[in-house]
Amino acid sequence: MIEPYELAPEPEAPKLPGTVIVRETADAIIDFLGAELVGHAMECVRAFGDFHLALSGGSTPEPLYRRLMYDPPLRKLPWKRTHLWIVDERRVPEDDERSNFRMIRSYICEHSDIPAEQVHPMPATDANGDILYEKELREHLGWREKGHDRLDYVLLGMGDDAHTASLFPNSPALDAGERLVVGNDGPNVTPPARLTMTYRLINASRFIAVLVTGSRKRDTIARVEAAATGGGGMPRELPILGVDPVGGELRWYLDRDACSDPEAREQGGA
Repeated sequence: MIEPYELAPEPEAPKLPGTVIVRETADAIIDFLGAELVGHAMECVRAFGDFHLALSGGSTPEPLYRRLMYDPPLRKLPWKRTHLWIVDERRVPEDDERSNFRMIRSYICEHSDIPAEQVHPMPATDANGDILYEKELREHLGWREKGHDRLDYVLLGMGDDAHTASLFPNSPALDAGERLVVGNDGPNVTPPARLTMTYRLINASRFIAVLVTGSRKRDTIARVEAAATGGGGMPRELPILGVDPVGGELRWYLDRDACSDPEAREQGGA
């Protein structure tokens, strides 16, 4: 008698703030995130006439940006009605290989039909770049009806130290107050100096997606889960815990490798 194949158990979602979606592989979770992104964009265009999207740099979202350009279902994203913003940026020229916008431009801006005037790179090398970018955001979002004058979708990642955007543990940008965009520099910031969206702007967004993949992030996810479930969120030490939308939705998108072992979670470890 032939024994049936034993199916692998479904990946178990860690207990994190918001909704947590886990898929077996990075490709699978990127497919899922991409489909939801396109659906969200279409809904916003129907409701408001445009879509304000803020993207992060780094290696994790690169496969998503490529797929948005070549995957037929994802090609439906309404780029002509989209305003593209940058979540954070290193204070380097746009042609520097460390520039987040350089990567986003090469994958998206050069291969989609998004109008040039709807692409908003951060003025990273300007001494007043944070002030200028905040002004630009307020001007464009201010055309919307009050209450809808916010970003529609923010894509975040998470570093090994639980930083998100360029909000590093114990760094000055964590105390930005009412500001929407600030500079961030100092001993707790990985060089070079940065410009970054603040908690105030991010948390006001309609939808916040946090994409985390790979076994390298497993220990950090376990630390964040332990802090979140322990009732003592620590944004200064784990800045990702400062992402707490006001009137919006937070979703984590994880692959199996990023999830800590269930037995280790029960023991409070990674």
